Amino acid sequence: MLSRTDLRGRVPSPAQLRAVLPRAEVDVDAVLHRVRPMVEAVAERGVDAVLEFTERFDGVRPASVRVPAAELTRALAELDPVVRAALEETISRTRLVHADQRRTDTTTQVVPGGTVTERWVPVARVGLYAPGGLAVYPSSVIMNVVPAQTAGVESLVVCSPPQADFDGLPHPTILAAAELLGVTEVWAVGGAQAVALLAHGGTDVDGAELAPVDLVTGPGNIYVTAAKRLLRGLIGIDSEAGPTEIAVLADATADPVHVAADLISQAEHDPLAASVLVTTSEELADAVDVELVRLVAATKHVERIRTALSGPQSGTVLVSDLDTGLKVVDAYAAEHLEIQTADASAVAARVRAAGAIFVGAHSPVSLGDYCAGSNHVLPTGGCARHSSGLSVQTFLRGIHVVDYSADALREVADKVVALADAEDLPAHGQAVTARFREATA
Repeated sequence: MLSRTDLRGRVPSPAQLRAVLPRAEVDVDAVLHRVRPMVEAVAERGVDAVLEFTERFDGVRPASVRVPAAELTRALAELDPVVRAALEETISRTRLVHADQRRTDTTTQVVPGGTVTERWVPVARVGLYAPGGLAVYPSSVIMNVVPAQTAGVESLVVCSPPQADFDGLPHPTILAAAELLGVTEVWAVGGAQAVALLAHGGTDVDGAELAPVDLVTGPGNIYVTAAKRLLRGLIGIDSEAGPTEIAVLADATADPVHVAADLISQAEHDPLAASVLVTTSEELADAVDVELVRLVAATKHVERIRTALSGPQSGTVLVSDLDTGLKVVDAYAAEHLEIQTADASAVAARVRAAGAIFVGAHSPVSLGDYCAGSNHVLPTGGCARHSSGLSVQTFLRGIHVVDYSADALREVADKVVALADAEDLPAHGQAVTARFREATA
């Protein structure tokens, strides 16, 4: 089911690894021509355009964009108590982890009378997207809302696609999660039109204002990603999310049942999901293949999983040793990376590129998806080489506050003038010296 790439006996360069490693091919540019008219229509016609696109793509026309508060209350009241308890535990653990990410202002005295303070200020209003396509993701509501609330964001809106099965409302579990978190503003809108409405705002069917946001976070399909790309600048975005990924770095000590089950767990998301095994053991690779055949047949979403595992984005990479394996996983920079080796903690400490690392036999990616306390909104497509997952920091802006006295400015004035003259920007220097001419006049 998994294709194989045999790198034993060689250590490819990073450039060579990028060329040979399995990777989902997602061409956002290819859909921009379809998304751009939608974004422009929402900018021009607001909610009318949104509802037209929603009816076309989701097969339902909500009575209004904003979900009535009573529906949030009802969704929580009718939620399965077992699911509610699981959501509450996830919220508790996620809040615990993210509370330790809070930033504090720092002031540096550069010279007597001269200070620079870095202030951390939350984004004023954010839009948090919770997908609703092949699956429903109340966990994504938690992963977006908790860090935003922890950062101190005062105004936030959760967007999720309306469902024909629920009278044009988002899935009730999404609504229940929002209610548990204290979110009062939920919009029944998904896809590219959701991002466009978040960016431009509008007027709801009942005349209520739908205020635009400053930042949009949360994963979505390729059309959501394309809209983010088109609107970046007018709004901030967290990332251009692609299909989910798991990589497992394993040696002969790994349990093939564990490895196979974890590869399947991510393949379950999407036919384009990537599941990659990097191993020093051909025997393990063979055993994982056997377990995949057995386990996939027993899953609910058989065809989706088989398509993902047999696609070009998934595969097994054989390496000679763990040093090479680490080079491979760093080049791949997986959204989720599991370490299933002897002395897994030491191996994990050597990883330099991953969205999140799951250490040892008892830290599966599924734990991080829900109840580890970590955030599951993570960089995909190799972006973990340079970017981080969603966190409290995503919703904060660092602002430098410069406060110099006259004496402190006078002390460095000649240096400012020298650098200004060196850059042929003499007015920069004159803006400093003018202050002292005025003082002596």
